[in-house]
Amino acid sequence: MRTVIYPGSFDPLTNGHLDLIQRATKLFDEVIVAVARNDSKSPLFDLEERMALVRDVIAPIPRVSADSFEGLLVEYVERRKAQAVVRGLRAVSDFEFEFQLALMNRKLNERIETIFMMPKDTYTFLSSRIVKEIAQLGGDVSAFVPAHVQAALMEKSR
Repeated sequence: MRTVIYPGSFDPLTNGHLDLIQRATKLFDEVIVAVARNDSKSPLFDLEERMALVRDVIAPIPRVSADSFEGLLVEYVERRKAQAVVRGLRAVSDFEFEFQLALMNRKLNERIETIFMMPKDTYTFLSSRIVKEIAQLGGDVSAFVPAHVQAALMEKSR
C-alpha cells in the first residue's frame, strides 16, 4: 500500500490544504494529514483544536486520516511506514524553503521521497497566516476555509 504524509501546522486548515489532500488521494492509497506540534510558532489553535478541525474536514474523504507528530518528520514517516511526503507550493518563495527541507530530509533518509504539488490557481494566494489575519480583523473568510473552520476562527477572533 502506498502511503503519503501531508505534514503541516494547519493553523488553521484552509481550502488550499483540502485541495491538496483530495488530489493526493488520487495518487496514493492512504493519505495521513500529520499535524505538527510546534509550540515555537505560537499557534492560534492548540494542537487538540487543530486536530479536531482537521478530523472534521477529512471525515467524508475515504482513505484519509489525521495524526499529530513532533520531532523529525523523517522519523515520523518511518514510524508510519509511508513512502513519501507531499508538500504544497504556491510561489517561488515556497519552493526555495521547501526545496531546502526536501534535500535535508533526503540526507536524513534517502528512502523517503518528497512530492511537490501546486494548488489550484484559485488557492495560490491562500495561506493560514493571511486567513487568520483577515478573520482577526473581522473579514469574511468563508471562501478560504471550510464552514466549521470559519466558525472556529470567528470564535477565536471575538
